[in-house]
Amino acid sequence: MTQQDTEIAISPRETLLDIPKGRWGARQLVLVFALVFAIWHVLTNVYLTEPGLWQNAIHFAGFAFLASVTISPWGKRSNQTWAWIVDIVYGLLVASAALWVAYAESGLYERSLAVTGQGWQFTIVDWAAGLLLIFACMDLSRRVAGWVIPILIALSLSYILFLGTMLPGVFRAASLPLDDVLFRTLYNDEGLFGILAQISVANITLFMIFGGFLVVSGASNFVIEISKIVAGRIKGGAAFVAVISSALTGTISGSAIANTASTGVITIPLMKANGFRPQFAAGVEAAASTGGQLMPPIMGAGAFVMASYTSIPYGTIVAVSVVPAILYFLSVAFIVRIEAVKYDAGAEIDLTVDRGKLFSGGLVFVLPLTVMIWLLLTGVTPAYAACWAIAAVIGASWMTSIVAYFSKSGTFKPVNMGPAKISEALSSGIRSAIMTAILLTAIGIMNNAIVTSGVGNGFSLMIAQWSQGSMALAIVLVALASLVLGMGLPVTAAYIILAILTAPALAGIMADGLIVEQLIAGISDPAKSGLFFLVDHPLVAQVATGMSKAEAWELMANIPFEIAVTIRPVLVDPTLQTTFLLTAHLIIFWLSQDSNVTPPVCLAAFAAAGIAGSRPMATGFESWKIAKGLYVVPLLFAYTPLISGDLAQVLQIGFFSLFGIYATYALIQWYAEGPIGIYTVPLLILGGVGAYWPLAWLPNIAGAAVITAVIVMSYRARTQGLVGGAVAANEQSGVL
Repeated sequence: MTQQDTEIAISPRETLLDIPKGRWGARQLVLVFALVFAIWHVLTNVYLTEPGLWQNAIHFAGFAFLASVTISPWGKRSNQTWAWIVDIVYGLLVASAALWVAYAESGLYERSLAVTGQGWQFTIVDWAAGLLLIFACMDLSRRVAGWVIPILIALSLSYILFLGTMLPGVFRAASLPLDDVLFRTLYNDEGLFGILAQISVANITLFMIFGGFLVVSGASNFVIEISKIVAGRIKGGAAFVAVISSALTGTISGSAIANTASTGVITIPLMKANGFRPQFAAGVEAAASTGGQLMPPIMGAGAFVMASYTSIPYGTIVAVSVVPAILYFLSVAFIVRIEAVKYDAGAEIDLTVDRGKLFSGGLVFVLPLTVMIWLLLTGVTPAYAACWAIAAVIGASWMTSIVAYFSKSGTFKPVNMGPAKISEALSSGIRSAIMTAILLTAIGIMNNAIVTSGVGNGFSLMIAQWSQGSMALAIVLVALASLVLGMGLPVTAAYIILAILTAPALAGIMADGLIVEQLIAGISDPAKSGLFFLVDHPLVAQVATGMSKAEAWELMANIPFEIAVTIRPVLVDPTLQTTFLLTAHLIIFWLSQDSNVTPPVCLAAFAAAGIAGSRPMATGFESWKIAKGLYVVPLLFAYTPLISGDLAQVLQIGFFSLFGIYATYALIQWYAEGPIGIYTVPLLILGGVGAYWPLAWLPNIAGAAVITAVIVMSYRARTQGLVGGAVAANEQSGVL
């Protein structure tokens, strides 16, 4: 089973409500368990106080059981009784193993302390439970996302067991005893039930449940209707509906595939009827839906993972992501506009607003999101905010029903969140969280191996050496790595792996830029300049007196990684180091999204192509072209204070970057508001450079003016061409 299969269409036993006929009792039991499990996720984050290990173990145990009984590996034989029994028994064994590991922790410590120096004293049951969990992580991750994760788990365990001793250079690592590897895998903070599992139980699953409530309550209908109001009267308005609805739906789903599947069935036919080419319509939906994972406040799982790894508040990450997300969606809107005028798409079609869906869904969309955002701004945990947002959905649905009852109007079409609808929302949220929960727990095994072996430092050193201090080259290397990983991994998994391996390198390159400036000027403080005497290089003698820029970069390139991580904290302000780390993670997070829209494996584009009836690979290239903002914005992160600047600076960079983005798309499409000629290419290039130039008013204004002039000239060329064509046609027909 491929990742595409599991994310787009789950069958035949892969939904909680599609257990085979004849299994009615089992179906009901699984459904009841899913509902209880969803309620537990709410309670454990608000009222219950289980220890972290127990909480994470229960979380994985429940999802392992659900994955076992709903995603069968038996193919056509999955409906047979023996296959069903095997899946149930297997799921119960894995769940029991997870709970046993949590229960056995204190006994393991007591036995091991009693016989110090003889390794970890696992019992036979401990060994059986631990090895079964490792096997289950490999098996279940294969079921939900294909073979890549299991292969990486096997390689990572082999690396710290024996493979590391066979590798050369920075990737050489000492082998560890089997009992030590098992202990670290099960009980380390970076292991199976560590940081990543905690992110899943405390944040991601709750937001998936919240998304289920929004969908069931009719909030997703409101998204489409409000998009029609905003974009229905614009040329090519159906495509703008796709962009706006995908942006808003991103606040619900945080998944490019789910976003494409949910909004694409409405927006893609609308775009085709509006005159857009099928592959372009599918490409717009895929590119816009990819932006859903960049859209605050949910941002897929990325914001939660980022907050945990950087120790930067979740609210800060969401706040700095607002302007970049707007830039991305406006970039998609720009190419939609260019396509509409180039191919004269945008014929009048019916974009009538369903007022019933608009009014009924408005309150259940706006009120819960307002509650959640307000709570996040007050400083509460995301889990607490999500729980109250779920309560707000239920309350808003009842309020809408009361208004509809007393208004005696047929305009309202409320969805009353009674017990049946609440159950549907809970089961929907749990079902959508299965893949993420399994993968985040399984990736903990790799995370532990990377931290234990130190291979992450070696990988960062390799990136630093290959890039030679060039941020642009480092970003290219990360982009290539993200594309390769994204061919077999969901984007969240790809981001986690890349962040562990490359974020220190990117943050280090940014910090090195500041150190180079100090080396050029000379570092007179002996306490600081003395650190460089740890480096064996002739330029160290010039540290106190200063050197040229080329010499400074040469010296930095020759500083070993283990010494560089000692020097940077002394020479670079801690606040700036935190900013650099956040910037590095955001760059990686954005680049990790490109696998959704970049051939040869682009799942969001393939999903959209299936809806549009277009060629998958052609659609992939179209979506890749439309989603260029995924590459432009990370460059803005790296070379401008878009993340670290004050509000005025961020708005200045964001506003003028829009002109640069438009110029970029005009060059790609060879069209603006009308045809462009060879003579306009230098103008667009120079204008784009001026518009992108960070915090330089004169170049910014000049660049924006030049691009505006090109837009006006191209518009006149198009309108004059249309008038000339109409005159010629009338003359030919004898009218004139």
